[in-house]
Amino acid sequence: MVTKTVSLEQEINPWEAQAARFDLAANKLNLDEGLWKVLRYPNREIILHIPVAMDNGSLEVFTGFRVQHSIARGPSKGGIRYAPDVTLDEVRALASWMTWKCAVVNIPFGGAKGGVICDPHKMSMGELERMTRRYTAELVEFIGPEKDVPAPDVNTNEQVMAWMMDTYSMHMRQTVTAVVTGKPINIGGSRGRREATGRGIMIVVDEAIKKLGLSRESSRVIVQGFGNVGSNAALLMAEAGYKVVGIIEVDGSLYNKNGLDVDALSEYRQRNGTVLGFPGAEPASSADLLVTDCEILIPAATENQITSRNADRVKCRILAEGANGPTTAAADEILADKRVFVIPDILCNAGGVTTSYFEWVQDRQGYFWKESVVNEQLEHIMKTAFDDVVRFAETHSVNNRIAAYMLAIDRVAYTIRQRGIYA
Repeated sequence: MVTKTVSLEQEINPWEAQAARFDLAANKLNLDEGLWKVLRYPNREIILHIPVAMDNGSLEVFTGFRVQHSIARGPSKGGIRYAPDVTLDEVRALASWMTWKCAVVNIPFGGAKGGVICDPHKMSMGELERMTRRYTAELVEFIGPEKDVPAPDVNTNEQVMAWMMDTYSMHMRQTVTAVVTGKPINIGGSRGRREATGRGIMIVVDEAIKKLGLSRESSRVIVQGFGNVGSNAALLMAEAGYKVVGIIEVDGSLYNKNGLDVDALSEYRQRNGTVLGFPGAEPASSADLLVTDCEILIPAATENQITSRNADRVKCRILAEGANGPTTAAADEILADKRVFVIPDILCNAGGVTTSYFEWVQDRQGYFWKESVVNEQLEHIMKTAFDDVVRFAETHSVNNRIAAYMLAIDRVAYTIRQRGIYA
Protein backbone atom coordinates (compact mmCIF):
# COMPACT_ATOMS: atom_id res chain seq x y z
CA MET A 1 0.00 0.00 0.00
CA VAL A 2 1.41 3.40 -0.99
CA THR A 3 1.16 5.93 1.83
CA LYS A 4 0.68 9.58 0.92
CA THR A 5 2.95 11.94 2.78
CA VAL A 6 0.84 14.48 4.64
CA SER A 7 1.78 17.47 6.74
CA LEU A 8 1.03 17.35 10.48
CA GLU A 9 -1.63 20.03 9.89
CA GLN A 10 -3.43 17.75 7.41
CA GLU A 11 -2.92 14.72 9.64
CA ILE A 12 -4.58 16.37 12.64
CA ASN A 13 -7.49 17.95 10.76
CA PRO A 14 -10.39 15.86 12.13
CA TRP A 15 -12.49 16.18 8.97
CA GLU A 16 -9.58 14.94 6.81
CA ALA A 17 -8.98 12.07 9.28
CA GLN A 18 -12.64 11.05 9.19
CA ALA A 19 -12.77 11.32 5.38
CA ALA A 20 -9.64 9.15 5.00
CA ARG A 21 -11.17 6.35 7.08
CA PHE A 22 -14.55 6.71 5.35
CA ASP A 23 -12.98 6.51 1.87
CA LEU A 24 -10.94 3.43 2.77
CA ALA A 25 -13.94 1.63 4.28
CA ALA A 26 -16.28 2.63 1.42
CA ASN A 27 -13.70 1.38 -1.07
CA LYS A 28 -13.44 -2.00 0.73
CA LEU A 29 -17.25 -2.27 0.62
CA ASN A 30 -17.32 -1.41 -3.12
CA LEU A 31 -19.89 1.24 -2.18
CA ASP A 32 -21.88 2.65 -5.06
CA GLU A 33 -20.46 6.04 -6.15
CA GLY A 34 -23.74 7.88 -5.64
CA LEU A 35 -24.15 6.60 -2.06
CA TRP A 36 -20.48 7.41 -1.45
CA LYS A 37 -21.26 11.08 -2.27
CA VAL A 38 -24.44 11.07 -0.16
CA LEU A 39 -22.70 9.67 2.93
CA ARG A 40 -19.43 11.57 2.67
CA TYR A 41 -20.98 14.99 3.30
CA PRO A 42 -23.35 16.31 5.98
CA ASN A 43 -27.04 16.91 5.24
CA ARG A 44 -27.01 20.36 6.80
CA GLU A 45 -24.52 22.81 8.33
CA ILE A 46 -25.77 25.72 10.42
CA ILE A 47 -23.52 28.65 11.44
CA LEU A 48 -24.88 31.05 14.05
CA HIS A 49 -23.62 34.36 15.43
CA ILE A 50 -24.97 34.61 18.96
CA PRO A 51 -25.21 38.00 20.72
CA VAL A 52 -24.86 37.75 24.51
CA ALA A 53 -25.16 40.47 27.15
CA MET A 54 -22.08 40.07 29.37
CA ASP A 55 -22.01 40.75 33.11
CA ASN A 56 -20.04 43.99 32.62
CA GLY A 57 -22.77 45.47 30.40
CA SER A 58 -20.97 44.86 27.09
CA LEU A 59 -22.33 42.81 24.18
CA GLU A 60 -20.28 39.90 22.89
CA VAL A 61 -21.00 37.89 19.74
CA PHE A 62 -20.11 34.17 19.81
CA THR A 63 -19.97 31.92 16.75
CA GLY A 64 -21.84 28.64 17.06
CA PHE A 65 -22.35 25.62 14.82
CA ARG A 66 -24.75 22.70 14.44
CA VAL A 67 -23.98 20.11 11.79
CA GLN A 68 -26.51 17.38 10.98
CA HIS A 69 -24.74 14.64 9.07
CA SER A 70 -27.49 12.06 8.54
CA ILE A 71 -31.15 11.42 9.40
CA ALA A 72 -31.45 8.22 7.35
CA ARG A 73 -31.88 5.89 10.36
CA GLY A 74 -33.72 8.30 12.66
CA PRO A 75 -33.34 11.76 14.24
CA SER A 76 -29.77 13.06 14.29
CA LYS A 77 -28.03 12.86 17.68
CA GLY A 78 -24.90 14.45 19.07
CA GLY A 79 -23.24 16.55 21.71
CA ILE A 80 -22.54 20.27 22.03
CA ARG A 81 -19.10 21.48 23.05
CA TYR A 82 -17.99 24.87 24.35
CA ALA A 83 -14.31 25.56 23.67
CA PRO A 84 -12.09 28.32 22.26
CA ASP A 85 -10.73 26.06 19.51
CA VAL A 86 -14.03 24.71 18.10
CA THR A 87 -13.97 24.75 14.28
CA LEU A 88 -16.54 23.89 11.62
CA ASP A 89 -14.28 21.08 10.34
CA GLU A 90 -14.11 19.59 13.84
CA VAL A 91 -17.91 19.74 14.25
CA ARG A 92 -18.40 18.24 10.76
CA ALA A 93 -16.08 15.35 11.63
CA LEU A 94 -17.75 14.74 15.00
CA ALA A 95 -21.21 14.76 13.36
CA SER A 96 -20.17 12.10 10.85
CA TRP A 97 -18.51 10.03 13.62
CA MET A 98 -21.84 10.14 15.45
CA THR A 99 -23.62 8.71 12.39
CA TRP A 100 -21.16 5.80 12.29
CA LYS A 101 -21.20 5.36 16.08
CA CYS A 102 -25.02 5.07 16.22
CA ALA A 103 -24.93 2.58 13.33
CA VAL A 104 -22.16 0.47 14.95
CA VAL A 105 -24.26 -0.03 18.09
CA ASN A 106 -27.38 -0.30 15.91
CA ILE A 107 -29.55 2.36 17.54
CA PRO A 108 -32.08 4.37 15.46
CA PHE A 109 -30.26 7.69 15.23
CA GLY A 110 -28.16 9.55 12.71
CA GLY A 111 -25.28 11.85 13.60
CA ALA A 112 -25.07 15.52 14.51
CA LYS A 113 -22.75 17.74 16.53
CA GLY A 114 -22.73 21.30 17.81
CA GLY A 115 -20.27 23.73 19.26
CA VAL A 116 -19.76 27.34 20.30
CA ILE A 117 -16.41 29.12 20.11
CA CYS A 118 -15.96 30.47 23.64
CA ASP A 119 -13.87 29.95 26.77
CA PRO A 120 -16.44 28.75 29.32
CA HIS A 121 -13.83 28.88 32.13
CA LYS A 122 -13.72 32.68 31.72
CA MET A 123 -17.51 33.10 31.71
CA SER A 124 -19.92 33.40 34.64
CA MET A 125 -22.89 31.04 35.07
CA GLY A 126 -25.19 33.88 33.98
CA GLU A 127 -23.21 34.47 30.78
CA LEU A 128 -23.16 30.75 29.99
CA GLU A 129 -26.90 30.49 30.58
CA ARG A 130 -27.69 33.48 28.32
CA MET A 131 -25.42 32.13 25.58
CA THR A 132 -26.92 28.62 25.83
CA ARG A 133 -30.48 29.91 25.72
CA ARG A 134 -29.86 32.17 22.70
CA TYR A 135 -28.00 29.36 20.89
CA THR A 136 -30.97 27.03 21.56
CA ALA A 137 -33.53 29.64 20.47
CA GLU A 138 -31.68 30.11 17.16
CA LEU A 139 -31.82 26.32 16.61
CA VAL A 140 -35.48 25.81 17.63
CA GLU A 141 -36.73 24.94 14.14
CA PHE A 142 -33.84 22.52 13.52
CA ILE A 143 -33.87 20.47 16.76
CA GLY A 144 -36.55 18.37 18.47
CA PRO A 145 -37.26 14.80 19.65
CA GLU A 146 -38.08 13.70 16.06
CA LYS A 147 -35.45 15.91 14.35
CA ASP A 148 -32.15 16.33 16.20
CA VAL A 149 -31.43 15.56 19.86
CA PRO A 150 -28.42 17.38 21.44
CA ALA A 151 -26.44 16.09 24.43
CA PRO A 152 -23.50 17.22 26.61
CA ASP A 153 -19.92 17.11 25.30
CA VAL A 154 -16.68 18.93 26.15
CA ASN A 155 -17.33 21.72 28.73
CA THR A 156 -21.11 21.19 28.73
CA ASN A 157 -23.06 19.25 31.36
CA GLU A 158 -26.46 18.43 32.88
CA GLN A 159 -27.09 22.09 33.72
CA VAL A 160 -26.50 23.23 30.13
CA MET A 161 -28.91 20.51 28.94
CA ALA A 162 -31.52 21.69 31.48
CA TRP A 163 -31.26 25.25 30.06
CA MET A 164 -31.58 23.92 26.50
CA MET A 165 -34.60 21.78 27.38
CA ASP A 166 -36.28 24.70 29.17
CA THR A 167 -35.64 27.16 26.32
CA TYR A 168 -36.99 24.75 23.70
CA SER A 169 -40.00 23.97 25.93
CA MET A 170 -40.80 27.69 26.34
CA HIS A 171 -40.89 28.07 22.55
CA MET A 172 -43.10 24.97 22.19
CA ARG A 173 -45.38 26.14 25.05
CA GLN A 174 -45.13 22.69 26.63
CA THR A 175 -42.47 20.69 28.47
CA VAL A 176 -40.50 18.63 25.95
CA THR A 177 -38.03 16.54 27.94
CA ALA A 178 -36.98 14.38 24.95
CA VAL A 179 -35.39 17.32 23.05
CA VAL A 180 -32.01 16.73 24.74
CA THR A 181 -30.35 13.92 26.68
CA GLY A 182 -27.83 14.03 29.51
CA LYS A 183 -30.29 16.00 31.68
CA PRO A 184 -30.55 15.91 35.50
CA ILE A 185 -32.54 12.84 36.62
CA ASN A 186 -35.41 14.85 38.15
CA ILE A 187 -36.25 16.50 34.81
CA GLY A 188 -36.20 13.44 32.58
CA GLY A 189 -32.59 12.28 32.77
CA SER A 190 -31.74 8.59 32.85
CA ARG A 191 -30.16 6.72 35.72
CA GLY A 192 -26.71 5.50 34.70
CA ARG A 193 -26.25 8.16 31.99
CA ARG A 194 -23.42 10.01 33.76
CA GLU A 195 -21.26 6.87 34.06
CA ALA A 196 -22.38 5.34 30.75
CA THR A 197 -19.42 6.24 28.50
CA GLY A 198 -16.91 5.05 31.10
CA ARG A 199 -18.95 1.89 31.74
CA GLY A 200 -19.14 1.19 28.00
CA ILE A 201 -15.34 1.46 27.76
CA MET A 202 -14.95 -1.09 30.54
CA ILE A 203 -17.40 -3.49 28.87
CA VAL A 204 -15.49 -3.52 25.55
CA VAL A 205 -12.09 -3.68 27.31
CA ASP A 206 -13.39 -6.72 29.23
CA GLU A 207 -14.23 -8.34 25.88
CA ALA A 208 -10.82 -7.42 24.44
CA ILE A 209 -8.81 -8.90 27.34
CA LYS A 210 -10.81 -12.13 27.04
CA LYS A 211 -9.91 -12.24 23.35
CA LEU A 212 -6.21 -11.61 24.05
CA GLY A 213 -5.99 -13.99 27.02
CA LEU A 214 -5.29 -11.28 29.61
CA SER A 215 -6.92 -10.84 33.03
CA ARG A 216 -8.18 -7.74 34.85
CA GLU A 217 -5.71 -8.19 37.71
CA SER A 218 -2.69 -8.45 35.38
CA SER A 219 -3.71 -5.45 33.25
CA ARG A 220 -2.11 -2.07 33.94
CA VAL A 221 -4.22 0.86 32.75
CA ILE A 222 -3.19 4.43 31.86
CA VAL A 223 -6.02 6.93 31.33
CA GLN A 224 -5.57 10.25 29.55
CA GLY A 225 -8.18 12.75 30.70
CA PHE A 226 -9.88 12.70 34.11
CA GLY A 227 -13.13 14.38 33.06
CA ASN A 228 -16.48 12.59 32.97
CA VAL A 229 -15.35 9.81 30.61
CA GLY A 230 -11.85 9.17 31.94
CA SER A 231 -12.70 9.42 35.63
CA ASN A 232 -15.69 7.06 35.37
CA ALA A 233 -13.72 4.56 33.29
CA ALA A 234 -10.86 4.68 35.84
CA LEU A 235 -13.19 4.38 38.86
CA LEU A 236 -15.20 1.48 37.42
CA MET A 237 -12.14 -0.38 36.16
CA ALA A 238 -10.23 0.02 39.45
CA GLU A 239 -13.30 -1.27 41.30
CA ALA A 240 -13.45 -4.26 38.92
CA GLY A 241 -9.83 -5.23 39.64
CA TYR A 242 -7.79 -3.50 36.92
CA LYS A 243 -4.60 -1.79 38.07
CA VAL A 244 -4.85 1.91 37.12
CA VAL A 245 -1.21 3.06 37.19
CA GLY A 246 -1.33 6.44 35.43
CA ILE A 247 -3.59 9.46 34.94
CA ILE A 248 -2.72 12.13 32.35
CA GLU A 249 -4.30 15.57 32.79
CA VAL A 250 -3.85 18.95 31.11
CA ASP A 251 -2.23 20.49 34.19
CA GLY A 252 0.00 17.52 35.04
CA SER A 253 0.09 13.74 35.31
CA LEU A 254 0.44 11.05 37.98
CA TYR A 255 2.03 7.60 38.04
CA ASN A 256 2.16 4.80 40.58
CA LYS A 257 3.42 1.45 39.32
CA ASN A 258 1.58 -0.35 42.15
CA GLY A 259 -1.76 1.22 41.18
CA LEU A 260 -3.51 4.45 42.13
CA ASP A 261 -6.32 4.74 44.66
CA VAL A 262 -8.74 6.16 42.07
CA ASP A 263 -11.52 6.83 44.63
CA ALA A 264 -9.15 8.93 46.75
CA LEU A 265 -7.85 10.69 43.63
CA SER A 266 -11.38 11.54 42.52
CA GLU A 267 -12.18 13.03 45.95
CA TYR A 268 -8.86 14.94 45.92
CA ARG A 269 -9.66 16.34 42.47
CA GLN A 270 -13.14 17.46 43.58
CA ARG A 271 -11.69 19.18 46.65
CA ASN A 272 -8.70 20.84 44.97
CA GLY A 273 -9.76 21.27 41.34
CA THR A 274 -6.59 19.48 40.16
CA VAL A 275 -4.87 16.09 40.41
CA LEU A 276 -1.53 17.82 41.09
CA GLY A 277 -0.12 17.23 44.54
CA PHE A 278 -2.08 14.01 45.10
CA PRO A 279 -0.05 12.18 47.78
CA GLY A 280 -0.66 8.65 46.45
CA ALA A 281 1.44 9.00 43.26
CA GLU A 282 4.51 10.56 41.68
CA PRO A 283 4.18 13.47 39.24
CA ALA A 284 5.02 12.41 35.66
CA SER A 285 5.50 13.94 32.21
CA SER A 286 2.26 13.76 30.20
CA ALA A 287 4.05 13.02 26.91
CA ASP A 288 6.13 10.24 28.54
CA LEU A 289 3.16 8.67 30.31
CA LEU A 290 1.26 8.33 27.02
CA VAL A 291 4.05 6.01 25.79
CA THR A 292 4.71 4.21 29.11
CA ASP A 293 4.52 0.42 29.22
CA CYS A 294 0.97 -0.80 30.03
CA GLU A 295 -1.61 -3.30 28.85
CA ILE A 296 -4.43 -0.81 28.30
CA LEU A 297 -4.15 2.84 27.22
CA ILE A 298 -7.36 4.89 27.28
CA PRO A 299 -7.09 8.29 25.58
CA ALA A 300 -10.24 9.96 26.95
CA ALA A 301 -9.43 13.64 26.40
CA THR A 302 -9.42 15.26 22.94
CA GLU A 303 -8.52 14.54 19.32
CA ASN A 304 -5.06 13.90 17.86
CA GLN A 305 -3.19 12.56 20.88
CA ILE A 306 -1.58 9.64 19.06
CA THR A 307 -0.06 10.76 15.76
CA SER A 308 2.69 9.67 13.38
CA ARG A 309 5.07 11.52 15.75
CA ASN A 310 4.53 9.26 18.79
CA ALA A 311 2.62 6.12 17.64
CA ASP A 312 5.84 4.10 17.19
CA ARG A 313 6.61 4.57 20.92
CA VAL A 314 3.16 3.52 22.23
CA LYS A 315 3.63 0.39 24.37
CA CYS A 316 0.08 -0.78 25.16
CA ARG A 317 -1.52 -4.06 24.07
CA ILE A 318 -5.01 -2.53 23.87
CA LEU A 319 -5.79 1.04 22.83
CA ALA A 320 -9.32 1.86 23.99
CA GLU A 321 -10.43 5.18 22.51
CA GLY A 322 -12.54 6.97 25.10
CA ALA A 323 -12.26 10.29 23.22
CA ASN A 324 -13.46 11.03 19.69
CA GLY A 325 -10.63 10.94 17.15
CA PRO A 326 -7.68 10.54 19.55
CA THR A 327 -5.66 8.62 16.92
CA THR A 328 -4.84 10.01 13.48
CA ALA A 329 -5.15 7.97 10.26
CA ALA A 330 -1.36 7.99 9.84
CA ALA A 331 -0.92 6.60 13.37
CA ASP A 332 -3.37 3.75 12.58
CA GLU A 333 -0.91 2.14 10.18
CA ILE A 334 1.94 2.32 12.70
CA LEU A 335 -0.25 0.77 15.44
CA ALA A 336 -1.37 -1.98 13.05
CA ASP A 337 2.28 -2.85 12.35
CA LYS A 338 2.89 -3.01 16.12
CA ARG A 339 -0.15 -5.33 16.46
CA VAL A 340 -1.85 -3.05 18.99
CA PHE A 341 -5.48 -4.12 19.47
CA VAL A 342 -7.39 -0.88 18.82
CA ILE A 343 -10.97 -0.50 20.09
CA PRO A 344 -12.00 2.40 17.84
CA ASP A 345 -13.80 5.46 19.19
CA ILE A 346 -17.02 4.80 17.25
CA LEU A 347 -17.33 1.55 19.21
CA CYS A 348 -15.39 2.20 22.42
CA ASN A 349 -17.10 5.40 23.59
CA ALA A 350 -20.58 4.56 22.25
CA GLY A 351 -21.87 3.81 25.78
CA GLY A 352 -22.79 7.48 26.15
CA VAL A 353 -24.98 7.72 23.05
CA THR A 354 -26.48 4.28 23.76
CA THR A 355 -27.65 5.41 27.20
CA SER A 356 -28.75 8.72 25.67
CA TYR A 357 -30.95 6.59 23.41
CA PHE A 358 -32.37 4.90 26.53
CA GLU A 359 -33.03 8.36 28.03
CA TRP A 360 -34.84 9.49 24.86
CA VAL A 361 -36.95 6.30 24.90
CA GLN A 362 -37.82 6.79 28.59
CA ASP A 363 -38.75 10.46 28.05
CA ARG A 364 -41.03 9.55 25.15
CA GLN A 365 -42.68 6.75 27.14
CA GLY A 366 -42.87 8.75 30.36
CA TYR A 367 -41.64 5.62 32.14
CA PHE A 368 -38.20 5.44 33.76
CA TRP A 369 -36.02 2.38 34.25
CA LYS A 370 -34.03 1.19 37.25
CA GLU A 371 -30.28 1.74 36.95
CA SER A 372 -29.68 -2.03 36.88
CA VAL A 373 -31.91 -2.27 33.77
CA VAL A 374 -30.04 0.59 32.06
CA ASN A 375 -26.67 -1.07 32.76
CA GLU A 376 -27.88 -4.50 31.67
CA GLN A 377 -29.24 -3.14 28.36
CA LEU A 378 -26.00 -1.18 27.83
CA GLU A 379 -23.88 -4.27 28.39
CA HIS A 380 -25.92 -6.29 25.88
CA ILE A 381 -25.63 -3.63 23.15
CA MET A 382 -21.89 -2.96 23.69
CA LYS A 383 -20.96 -6.68 23.71
CA THR A 384 -23.02 -7.32 20.56
CA ALA A 385 -21.37 -4.35 18.79
CA PHE A 386 -17.88 -5.51 19.86
CA ASP A 387 -18.57 -9.01 18.47
CA ASP A 388 -19.97 -7.54 15.22
CA VAL A 389 -16.88 -5.35 14.68
CA VAL A 390 -14.34 -8.09 15.48
CA ARG A 391 -16.18 -10.54 13.20
CA PHE A 392 -16.22 -7.94 10.39
CA ALA A 393 -12.47 -7.32 10.89
CA GLU A 394 -11.69 -11.04 10.65
CA THR A 395 -14.02 -11.66 7.68
CA HIS A 396 -12.66 -8.75 5.63
CA SER A 397 -9.02 -8.91 6.85
CA VAL A 398 -9.00 -5.27 7.99
CA ASN A 399 -8.19 -3.58 11.30
CA ASN A 400 -10.92 -2.96 13.89
CA ARG A 401 -11.36 0.70 12.97
CA ILE A 402 -11.96 0.07 9.27
CA ALA A 403 -14.20 -2.87 10.23
CA ALA A 404 -16.29 -0.56 12.45
CA TYR A 405 -16.58 1.99 9.62
CA MET A 406 -17.48 -0.73 7.09
CA LEU A 407 -20.17 -2.14 9.39
CA ALA A 408 -21.62 1.33 10.04
CA ILE A 409 -21.50 2.52 6.40
CA ASP A 410 -23.08 -0.74 5.25
CA ARG A 411 -25.98 -0.31 7.70
CA VAL A 412 -26.63 3.35 6.76
CA ALA A 413 -26.27 2.67 3.02
CA TYR A 414 -28.70 -0.26 3.28
CA THR A 415 -31.29 2.02 4.90
CA ILE A 416 -30.86 4.71 2.22
CA ARG A 417 -31.27 2.12 -0.52
CA GLN A 418 -34.49 0.91 1.15
CA ARG A 419 -35.85 4.42 1.57
CA GLY A 420 -34.71 5.66 -1.84
CA ILE A 421 -33.85 9.27 -2.70
CA TYR A 422 -36.76 11.73 -2.63
CA ALA A 423 -36.85 13.85 -5.77
